Formats: sequence, C-alpha cells, structure tokens
Amino acid sequence: MSSAAATWRGLGDRIRELPRPVVWAIGAAVLVLLILLPFAYQPASGFIDDCVTALAYVVMALGLNIVVGFAGLLDLGYVAFYAIGAYVIGWYGSGFFAAIAGGKGLHVWAESAGALPGIHFNFLIVLVVAAVYAALAGMIIGLPTLRLRGDYIAIVTLAFGEITRVFAINGADIHPFGKDYPLTLGRQGITPIDPIDLPFVKQFDPLNLRPWYWFALAMVLVVLFVNFRLRDSRLGRAWIALREDEVAAASMGVPLVKTKLKAYATGAAFGGMSGAFLASYLNTVNADQFEFSFSIFVLAMIILGGLGSIWGVVLGAVALSFINSRLIPDVLNGVPHKVGLNFDLTELSFGIFGFLLVIMMVLRPEGLLPERRRQIELTEGVGGDETLYEARA
Repeated sequence: MSSAAATWRGLGDRIRELPRPVVWAIGAAVLVLLILLPFAYQPASGFIDDCVTALAYVVMALGLNIVVGFAGLLDLGYVAFYAIGAYVIGWYGSGFFAAIAGGKGLHVWAESAGALPGIHFNFLIVLVVAAVYAALAGMIIGLPTLRLRGDYIAIVTLAFGEITRVFAINGADIHPFGKDYPLTLGRQGITPIDPIDLPFVKQFDPLNLRPWYWFALAMVLVVLFVNFRLRDSRLGRAWIALREDEVAAASMGVPLVKTKLKAYATGAAFGGMSGAFLASYLNTVNADQFEFSFSIFVLAMIILGGLGSIWGVVLGAVALSFINSRLIPDVLNGVPHKVGLNFDLTELSFGIFGFLLVIMMVLRPEGLLPERRRQIELTEGVGGDETLYEARA
C-alpha cells in the first residue's frame, strides 16, 4: 500500500469515527456555506452556472448509484431516463402541443404561462410526472434483465439507451395521438421550455441563477435523504445482498424480481427528475443531448467517487462536472497550443476522463470515498498480515 493511499484511508476512518453531534455540526456548517455561496458571486456568474449543472448531475449520479452501486446491476443506458424527464417537461411545459384545446392551451397551476398555447403544468407537477414516467421506463428496462447477469445486463441497458435516442431523433415522424401531435421534434428541438414557477415564488429568471442553484441544492438534499433511508432500510440491505451474491440472496428469501425492479425504478425516477430540471434550466430539449457518452459520463462519476458510497458519488459527480465544464474548457484548453500542438483540449475530454479512471483503478480502485464494505473487499489481503488485520478490525 502506498503512503498516500494509506494516509487517505486513515483520514476516511477518522472521519467515520467522529461523534455523531460533531458530524451533524460539520454538516450544518457546510450546508449554511452552500446556501450562502451564490451571494459571493454575481447573479449570472459562470461559476454559479457550473454549480447548478453539477448539482443536477449529483442527482443523476445518486440515481444511477442505486442501480449500479447498491444493487450491482450495470446500467449503460441511463441517458434514457434523462431523455424521458426532459421530454416530459417538453410535453407538459412548453408550446409543443400548440393545437390542444383549439389552440387555447391547457394550464395547470401555471399562472405565469398566461394564455399561451400548449400544455403548461406547474414545475412541481412536472417533476412528479417525470419521476413516474422514468420509473415506469426503468421497470420496463428491468424486465428483460431479470434472468441476466454481468455483461449481458450492460448490453441490454445499452440497447435501451440507444433505442430511446433513436426515438428522440426520429420522433418528429411519429404521431401517436394524431397528425398534430408528434412524439418529439428530433434535432430541431423543443424550445422555449417554461422556467420553474413555484407557488408563492416569482418565476425563475434565466439571468438570475441563484434561485436555480437553491432549487437544485434542495433536490440534492431530498435525494440524499432518500438515498440514506433506502440504504439503511430492508430494501437497501436486499440490494446489497443481491450485489454481493445473487444466488445466496435468493436462498435467504430475497425476492429477486421485485428487488431488481425497485432498484431500476428508483434510480430511473431520480434521473427523470434531474432531466426535467436540466431541460428547464437549458431552455431546450434536443435529441443530440442524449448521446451514449452521457451514460458513461455519469457512470464515471460513480466509479471515481466509489461504487455504493453516497458521499463518494456526490464528490465524484461534482469533481467530474467541474473538470468537464470549467477546468478543461476554461483553464487547460489552450495548453496544447502553448506547446506547439494544433488542437484544443476539449477535443480530448473523454480521453481525459478515461485516463483518470485508469489512474483510479490502479491507485485507488475503491474510489475517492469508498463504501466501508467495498473498501474491505478491495484491501483485504493487500500489504501482508498487518493490512489484513486492519481491514477486518
């Protein structure tokens, strides 16, 4: 074991051993700092923009962590749930269905939409609908994988993600509810999307990113609470048992079908909610947003932070988001030109992410903030008897 890795593991152990009141006090202080953070920057600051995007990615990563980290079901088509959530607000939060109600539109608790044509639901309703749609899609994708394991699950989920992308691209030619109601608008995109409009709160302004930041932070807090409660629940223990040994879990009475479907549905619901938020924030839904590479991007967040580790996934999502949106394009993009190379570093973004994952697999395969059980699995027997004793203690 290298000295750096040993120091990091020792730090993680010391954090876990802190008294609960101290942990709560530290958490409260961090939360207050996060709430006050936007006041240190201009309302339309690029840094706050990056923070909003990072928080939305945290919600997605926590959702995928339930499927991959808790239940051990490798999902390579998670972008499908992002697409479903985005199209839900495209359908129910824009002028997409302009012909509905004779062009007068349908408005549900969306006073700011006025008399605009199309369907306009309050954003909180859209979030619930997006979660339900994505959860149903998650159960549908889960059904073909009930008898599959390992790489075969990855292949099926990858196919589901690609099927969703193809439907998004060609949806303009699909009219399930009549000629005036296409499924999507393909690469033309659905725009504009209604901004968030909450009860008793002024409609969010695209030029003032602070409300967007606070709403995204609230989403993260809710999803974190649900994740911790699920992890410590009977269902969470069933997911972990399924991940460790499916045969043993079944022999101990874990219902495999229900357990797997609940993992897919729960993880998908969070992806759908984040997708709806991002679509409103970006003010558009475009089929080109739903590439396969996005699924790998979210999966990399989990691997970087630590499979099954809630706080590790948060750290991995924030780190990769800022690397992608700020470090590479704003800080390091011109480095190749300075050494005589004729390309931008943004062209190698996914190569850089791949290199980071390789480095992680070599130096710290359990992730930056690993789950305790997984850390023991990967360190047991490494470094001789002393390490083995420490891991089992």
